Amino acid sequence: MLGGIRDLPNALAANDGLLEAMGGRRPAVFLDYDGVLTPIVDRPEDAHISASMRDAVRRLARRVTVCVVSGRDRPVVQDLMGIDDLVVAGSHGFDIWSPEAGTLEHEASSGSEDLVERVTARLRQEVDGVEGALIEPKRFSVAVHYRLVAAEGRERIGQVVDALLAERPDELKMTPGKMVYELQPKLEWDKGKAVLYLIDTLGLDLAEVVPLYLGDDHTDEHAFCALLGGKGIGIFVGDADDPELDGRTTAADYVLDSTEEVERFLDRLAR
Repeated sequence: MLGGIRDLPNALAANDGLLEAMGGRRPAVFLDYDGVLTPIVDRPEDAHISASMRDAVRRLARRVTVCVVSGRDRPVVQDLMGIDDLVVAGSHGFDIWSPEAGTLEHEASSGSEDLVERVTARLRQEVDGVEGALIEPKRFSVAVHYRLVAAEGRERIGQVVDALLAERPDELKMTPGKMVYELQPKLEWDKGKAVLYLIDTLGLDLAEVVPLYLGDDHTDEHAFCALLGGKGIGIFVGDADDPELDGRTTAADYVLDSTEEVERFLDRLAR
């Protein structure tokens, strides 16, 4: 069930309630990258994880299963994090890698690279000249960032994205994010399905394990919804007073106001 972000209990302040919800079970922790492990920045390439956050993730990973689930390309996430021994699901779960098993193949993990290349080339052609626009090509999708674009340029980018979707209604879908349009193959796959796949593949579907998912964006709602009905606990990361979140609803159970609070939360879990 969707609810307002302001109505959610804080996962740090409501520690007793969270512990009760966990019911003595061992957590398996799933983390988005941008906006959770690092603040949102104007340029995607600048989103490097801090040394203290990296240490917090490493300490927790020594105790429980930790997976990173990001919209970025998987190798890019691994490079930005500087950690190479975690399970990482990149491109919204299309590209999943485990340090033990390598690439984990699933139904949505191949066959769309040519489409993404054609769409990326078209975007470069159509958006070229829009000052501040950033095109982020990925293996299984392409993102157009417009945080640094003036209002008239944002309208132009929206028109280009709408035209591409209209031309390829059976091939493409668009996922909105924080000042970004993400164009992906139109497949029944998202972060929620990726998390459920990982729970099953990694042997976490156990009575003594409770999945926790931390995310901040629209794409993370798929994961929050996948854990409804007692399957796990969703934690939304973001300040309810942020104008960008005005009126936003979420399927998460708790909230953390910032990446600093995420770090404190991970430290607490590790202890």
